[in-house]
Amino acid sequence: MKILKTAGPTLVSLAAALLVGVALLLLAGAPPFEALWLLVEGSFGSASKISATLLAWSPLLLASAGLVITFAAGLWNIGVEGQIVVGAIAASWVARSLPGPVWVILPATIIAGAIGGLLWALIAGVLKTYGGVHEIFGGLGLDFVAAGIVVYLVLGPWKRTGVASTSGTDIFREQAWMPEFEAFGTSWPVIPVALGLASVFGVWLLLRGTRFGLRLKAVGRNPQSSFLLGIPTNRYILGAFAIGGALAGVAGTVQVTTFHHKLVPSISGGYGFLAILVVLLASFSAVWVAPIALFFVAISVGSTQLDLRLGLDSAYGGVLQGIIVLFVMIGGAWSARRASMTPTAQGEP
Repeated sequence: MKILKTAGPTLVSLAAALLVGVALLLLAGAPPFEALWLLVEGSFGSASKISATLLAWSPLLLASAGLVITFAAGLWNIGVEGQIVVGAIAASWVARSLPGPVWVILPATIIAGAIGGLLWALIAGVLKTYGGVHEIFGGLGLDFVAAGIVVYLVLGPWKRTGVASTSGTDIFREQAWMPEFEAFGTSWPVIPVALGLASVFGVWLLLRGTRFGLRLKAVGRNPQSSFLLGIPTNRYILGAFAIGGALAGVAGTVQVTTFHHKLVPSISGGYGFLAILVVLLASFSAVWVAPIALFFVAISVGSTQLDLRLGLDSAYGGVLQGIIVLFVMIGGAWSARRASMTPTAQGEP
């Protein structure tokens, strides 16, 4: 009963969001149940589709895990998009310049991506702790800078041989591709999924069972009191940015070494902003990040079937995601308001 009481508002919100989604499909003249089934079939209908869904899931897991850390510290790490981009740039530099076999290049690209994202996140952290710049403004500004850098590289120093094109750099040599494993007639992104799941589990363990995690949450809830109690708040804020940025940078590595096999201007794929929605819906808990991220990715991957089979714009998947987030946020706010008003309304001691 306790679980039902806690999850009830969320379930009601999801049901309301699906009803609105069905209404939009009816207005567009599309059969709603067939369209919803196509979302499922398009993401899980075959081994190759499941593989594509898992591949899209892994960078979202990495970015979401990093955001759980920064949210725990009371930080709105809006700069996660830029951290993904800079991680992808650093990994691309290694993939383009480092010779050797895959077992040498693979860990080097992962480490480079993590360092790139970490350093980019620390800029926002230093601006906040020593410059008084709110992390939202600093992060957004750094997002635009990162986007400008990647466009400059793609059209300039790293342009394709003989031509400057926004389609991206030259394809990396195969030794710089993240290996995939063949089974059931398709290739599986085992390493990216393992990295994503390991990041979520590691963040859960860090926040649940370590002194660092306990102090980090104390800083997030009340930085002034934490400082008075002897916790070096600036150090923990910078630590949260570093961990979150490193995980976002690895997400950028996954993007360039698996899906694209090159650096493209839109390398982040919007995963940073989508990860913010995932963590909000997960109530900042690492436990729910994986299933919620999978749900969002399934909608994104499956929505391509709407255009192919029904002639419906695949952007409907994004619209459905937005409706779900809106209704869940409204349901959460309503529940919080009821919880805050009930004791005083009833006059209970």
